[in-house]
Amino acid sequence: MSVIYVLLAISITVAIIFFAAFVLSVKKGQYDDAYTPSVRMLFEDELVKESSSDNNQNKSQTD
Repeated sequence: MSVIYVLLAISITVAIIFFAAFVLSVKKGQYDDAYTPSVRMLFEDELVKESSSDNNQNKSQTD
């Protein structure tokens, strides 16, 4: 029975260590996405053109 208590204490300790490492890495910006915003600007023109062409089609259909 004492082995269960030891294993439980070890598993909780390991879980706390991993949680603390995760919190520290989030605070340091390890999971921040620095790549997508720089690439997103390359594809904005396509999105604007598609939405403006959709608006033009909707306007021509209602006229």
